[in-house]
Amino acid sequence: MHTLIRGSLISAVLLSGAVLGASQAVAADSGKITIMVGGITKMIYLPAKLTEQLGYFKEEGLDVELQSQPAGVDAENELLAGAVQAVVGFYDHSIDLQSKGKEVTAITVFGQVPGEVEMVATKAAASIKSMADVKGKTLGVTGLGSSTNFLTQYLAAKNGISSNQYSVLPVGADNTFIVAIKQGRIDAGMTTEPTVSQLLKSGDASVLVDMRTVEGTVKALGGLYPASSLYVQRPWLNTHKVEAAKLARAFVKTLKFINTHSAAEIADKMPKDYYGNNKPMYVQALQNSLPMFSADGKMPPGGPETVLQVLSGFNPNVKGKHIDLAKTYTNEFVSTAK
Repeated sequence: MHTLIRGSLISAVLLSGAVLGASQAVAADSGKITIMVGGITKMIYLPAKLTEQLGYFKEEGLDVELQSQPAGVDAENELLAGAVQAVVGFYDHSIDLQSKGKEVTAITVFGQVPGEVEMVATKAAASIKSMADVKGKTLGVTGLGSSTNFLTQYLAAKNGISSNQYSVLPVGADNTFIVAIKQGRIDAGMTTEPTVSQLLKSGDASVLVDMRTVEGTVKALGGLYPASSLYVQRPWLNTHKVEAAKLARAFVKTLKFINTHSAAEIADKMPKDYYGNNKPMYVQALQNSLPMFSADGKMPPGGPETVLQVLSGFNPNVKGKHIDLAKTYTNEFVSTAK
């Protein structure tokens, strides 16, 4: 009798668990696509919000929710946890993650260069003339394990400075980065527009390494470094190719808009809180950023190889590992976008 009751209870528990699991699966695949952006106000990730503002997600019949985390590594963690379906972040995470046994694939490339700038605080400018001078200094990054951290380590290593010869401090982006510079918590740090223009205008920092243009990126990293992109987990991609194609089409439309409109016209499409009370400075910062954006969303030839070379230069996870670059990105969806 007790066995019968116990068996019935176990069956009931298993059944309820199965129902719950099924309902969670339905909730997770309800048709809504949540995209986590590694700092939605950063200009390197401008296509995310601009696509929403232009109505291109809706044109494709997509229900997209944009969320934001201050650093790309945080956005990546949300993706791996299954909390979001896609990330707007740096392509280099797909290589780093493959070395750890995780497969993510970039399906649209926004930036053919990082758009990052190593800024040196005015107070420290006399002692830091290049990345060869950062020994004993504190360098700001958006987050530990972030792409700004990757690039900082590479630029220092390229100049003969190992990672144990300087300190790295995660200070986020935008206002928290500016405060860190002003308070002297960091001597130099890597950030993007519009933070760069804000610091230049206030006189609190100057440019040390500029990776907003192709020329500056090739000089710093030895080649094109595809950076801001839309990436997803490969298992999701394998079962959601229709949605992936729609996302790629929406973003390619936005990239074409960026490449055929002025900085002022693009700024007019953005929410007011993105530029606040200083729209002219935002337009100038955007003008400085326009060269970074891809015209078609495709991976630039040689780009993945440059990223792998950079990461292999200092990242023990990647160094010496076989990385299948073909699995880290695909042009399949952007190639069909009209």
